[in-house]
Amino acid sequence: MLGNRNELALGEKSSSEDLVIEASGLAREFGETVAVDGLDLQVGLGEILGLVGPDGAGKTTMLRLFAALVKPSAGSVTVFGHDTIRRPGHIHARLGYMAQRFTLYPDLTVQENLRFYGDVRGVRGRERAERNDRLLEFAGLTEFRGRLAGKLSGGMKKKLALACALLHEPELLLLDEPTTGVDPVSRREFWDMLGELHSQGVTMVVSTPYMDEAERCSRVGLVFRGRLLACDTPSQIKDSVSRELVVVWPEILSEARHALEEMDWISEVQPYGDQVRVLVEDADAALPRIQQEFEEAGIAIQDIRPAPVRMEEAFVSLIQRQYGAQDDADMSITNGNGTRVHDR
Repeated sequence: MLGNRNELALGEKSSSEDLVIEASGLAREFGETVAVDGLDLQVGLGEILGLVGPDGAGKTTMLRLFAALVKPSAGSVTVFGHDTIRRPGHIHARLGYMAQRFTLYPDLTVQENLRFYGDVRGVRGRERAERNDRLLEFAGLTEFRGRLAGKLSGGMKKKLALACALLHEPELLLLDEPTTGVDPVSRREFWDMLGELHSQGVTMVVSTPYMDEAERCSRVGLVFRGRLLACDTPSQIKDSVSRELVVVWPEILSEARHALEEMDWISEVQPYGDQVRVLVEDADAALPRIQQEFEEAGIAIQDIRPAPVRMEEAFVSLIQRQYGAQDDADMSITNGNGTRVHDR
């Protein structure tokens, strides 16, 4: 669908020609609210950067700054070497932007929405017809081309929005939580589409609250309170956690959690659904010690075992190290099934 482009090898130092986005000291305030706070970031040619963080972390504002839709309060950002304030038109022509909310016309058909966006982007005639057919097939919407957009399922709406964003064959895609609110099968299909685009060399920045989606990105930026806490490959972010993980399935969650929090030799305690996940220096040594202390306290458990550290633990651990304990609004992130990772 799009011509192949050379990818930036991860770990190599970027030259200016390799960079698609470069932000320096980027900030954006809305009244007294600081949405983005001193962002320094480079996005290389051909990579998928995932922006991960809870609601209100600043992910959407970052994407809107990259898309030259809002102006920075401080700092600067260039896209394809163009300053977003001085030359926004040069940027808009080369990027596709997909908002979090469904922004297409519900009273137009799938085909009519594509035709409209083609007109907006200056794609007309035979070229538009060929791209329409190709994108409908790519998105699995060919048989639904005559259906009203408002009658599509949530997953189909997301695919149509992506198809419209791709109509002018952009080199950069900015996707704001593109799979929020859709079923797991549709999420997988959508990410399969992104994987195909990535193989064709399209650069993407994707914001998401889902940690399993972050695992599919070239690099992950962990965002909290408008700041970029870390930005690295998924494996390197997980490896940055110096502790090991033990997972406990207790009979009574609150009882076990309270007891674990009283054990001062445990580094961190993270409730997770019906589990309590604890970070310790040595998982093998911690297992019998936790079992013994629970037995002495009369706390029943169903199971306890060591487990590999995941992105969830790395993110929450990083936040706790930098900020300490937070409230629900600050700390809520989700795993692949929509389950809250942390719930204080």
